[in-house]
Amino acid sequence: RSNVGAGHDSRSAASAPHFRPTLRGLHQAPLHDLASRYGRRPGIRAAERAERRGAAMAAQETTATISLSGSVDLVQEFFEYAINSILYQRGIYPPEEFKRVAKYGLSMMVSNDDGLQKYLRQILSQLKTWLDTGEVQRLVVVVTGVETGTTLERWVFGVNACAPGDDAENSDPAAAARPAASVKEITKQIQAIIRQITASVTFLPLLEEACAFDLLVYTRKRAQVPGEWEDTDPQYIADGTDVKLRSFTTSVHTVDAAVSYKESE
Repeated sequence: RSNVGAGHDSRSAASAPHFRPTLRGLHQAPLHDLASRYGRRPGIRAAERAERRGAAMAAQETTATISLSGSVDLVQEFFEYAINSILYQRGIYPPEEFKRVAKYGLSMMVSNDDGLQKYLRQILSQLKTWLDTGEVQRLVVVVTGVETGTTLERWVFGVNACAPGDDAENSDPAAAARPAASVKEITKQIQAIIRQITASVTFLPLLEEACAFDLLVYTRKRAQVPGEWEDTDPQYIADGTDVKLRSFTTSVHTVDAAVSYKESE
C-alpha cells in the first residue's frame, strides 16, 4: 500500500471541497427497421428472416461474453451514474441543477452543471486508465459538512478482477467460477444498486448542513499516479453505521457497493 497504492486513498488536487453534486443518464441503440431501411414493407420471407435475426440478436444479448475493454466501459459508466445519483439523492446540489435522463431502464437525474461535469470527466478518465491496467481497488465518494469538516457519509465501491493472473492481488476467486454474464443480466444488477441508492433517503440521516464531496481512489502499489493526484486522508467515520448494498459482475470485474454514515446526534 502506497501512494495511490493498495490501501491509500488518492484524489485529484482539483477535487472540489466546495463542489456540489448531481444525478444520472441514458443511451439505447435502436433496432433497424427493415421497412424504412429498404423503403418498402418486407415480404413474408423477409419478415421471417427478420424474426429469426431478431431471435438471434436476443440470444446473443443473453449469452455474449464481455471483453476487458467492454467491462471497463461498463464499470466506468456505472460509476458516472452512481456518483450523480448520490449527489442528487443526498441533496449536495439543488434539484434544479439536474436534468432527467433514461439509463438502465430507469428514469435518472444527471447534473447539468458544466464545471461539475468537467471535473467528473477528468476523474473518470483517469479511473478508466487504472481499470484498463487492473490498478483500481476501490472508489469512494466522501460527503463532508462544509462548516464542520466532518465526514458524514462514505459510499464505497469495491472493484475486483473476476479471474486471477497478473491482477491476482485484486482477483475474486469465487467470481472466476461464475458463468459469463450477459449485458441484460448486468443491466438488471446495476438497476438494483441504483434503486438502492435512490431508496437510501429512507434510512440515511438528513444532511442538515451544506455539504461537499471528494472522490477517493484506492489503487495498487504499482499504479502510475499523475502529478495532479495526491495522497489523502481516508476520511473514515468514527463509530459509523455500515450498510452493504448489492453488487454486479461483468464476468471480468465485480463491483461491490456499501455506504457508511454518521448517526444523527
